[in-house]
Amino acid sequence: MGHGGNVLQELMADHREVEEMFGRIEAMTGGGQELRDLVDEVTIELVRHSVAEEQYLYPAVREYVEGGDRLADKELADHGRVEKILKQLERTDTDDAQMSPLLQQLMDEVTAHVQDEENNLFPALRQTCTPEMLDDLGDKIRRAKAMAPTRPHPAAPDTPPANKLLAPGAGLVDRARDFVTGRGKP
Repeated sequence: MGHGGNVLQELMADHREVEEMFGRIEAMTGGGQELRDLVDEVTIELVRHSVAEEQYLYPAVREYVEGGDRLADKELADHGRVEKILKQLERTDTDDAQMSPLLQQLMDEVTAHVQDEENNLFPALRQTCTPEMLDDLGDKIRRAKAMAPTRPHPAAPDTPPANKLLAPGAGLVDRARDFVTGRGKP
């Protein structure tokens, strides 16, 4: 969940982790509980990552990067599409014919989002923020991921201050549900 380093290192480590999970999904030959567990694992990671970015990364982009509002709005729109797919996956049985197309749609959306962040947003942030600012953002991102929800909540606010107020409560409820059901445990 937390990798260490500045905000860019932290988020790129998350990106590599999700790419590895996607590779495991693509290598699977069947469905069942093994696929459900892996989809839950991907969902947990993507939701935590998205919530942390929405709380701290995108506000920093808006403040420090020229054209930051446009960049942040685009990234938030990406998150919204991914969250809707995650919600559909949560409700879809692994043996359902829609599972494979939904997973492909998720992988395509996330891959495009990651490439956009790493090729455009991260370099712009690196140019305008000091190393200390990037380190501080990394710490904030790690704390946010620890408190973030683990399930998609497409209707939840994605901008401050509402997201910073509501996400920890939703995260607490999600983690309690996960504990009771065993979701997200290897």
